[in-house]
Amino acid sequence: MRNIDRWTPSKFVFKGGKLRASRDPQQVSAWSRLGSDITAEYYSNYLPQFCRGRLLDLGCGHVPFFEAYRDLIDEAICIDWPNSLHRNEFLDHECDITKPLPIPDRSIDTIILSDVLEHLPQPEKTWEEMARVLRPAGAVILNVPFFYGLHEQPHDYYRYTEFALRRFATNAGFEVVVLEPMGGVPEIMADLIAKTLRRLKAPGRALGVAAQFLCGKFVKTGFGRKVSEATREQFPTGYFMVAKKL
Repeated sequence: MRNIDRWTPSKFVFKGGKLRASRDPQQVSAWSRLGSDITAEYYSNYLPQFCRGRLLDLGCGHVPFFEAYRDLIDEAICIDWPNSLHRNEFLDHECDITKPLPIPDRSIDTIILSDVLEHLPQPEKTWEEMARVLRPAGAVILNVPFFYGLHEQPHDYYRYTEFALRRFATNAGFEVVVLEPMGGVPEIMADLIAKTLRRLKAPGRALGVAAQFLCGKFVKTGFGRKVSEATREQFPTGYFMVAKKL
């Protein structure tokens, strides 16, 4: 990663030893904190198990997970699309990640692909590229949204079920070792309420933020956790996946 000395936390931060969404509204909007907190929890749990060696952060943005994996790896290579308006000083390569990557065969141990797969018009080609650059037993760690609004239009192409994700992985020569639905009905409802009310004036926005806050508290109770877990298989907010190259 270029300019490591200038890197600062962005979307995700450590608070009390736990990774969570930033409370800086410039990094994560107040009505998106709940979903980002869920994502942070999964990465916090699984990165120590599967991150190692040379890591490729693909579609990395401002490298929000760097603090979470920096002590687990030997080197981070950051790739994302070029942006002529706001150049990303941390990128090793600016390129179209739907095309062949500027990475040698079998040179990578870990790939992170966070909230990226839904933006790729031909995801099979990216799976082929990930299989090419990974060493045997190398891991892809990714998450995708499912019940989630359109974003980054017009480059928002797909929502994937667990069956589609498993098919992508197995067809590209990977073994799925983790595939978990994230969130559930309470989290979906809170997200919909928050993002509907944000279109209103200040009172509506405040109510939307409160809905996410209360949902976060609810799903930490015994009953709320049961409701979330009982509904997430049929109504997930998204999926978290780890697949190893065979």
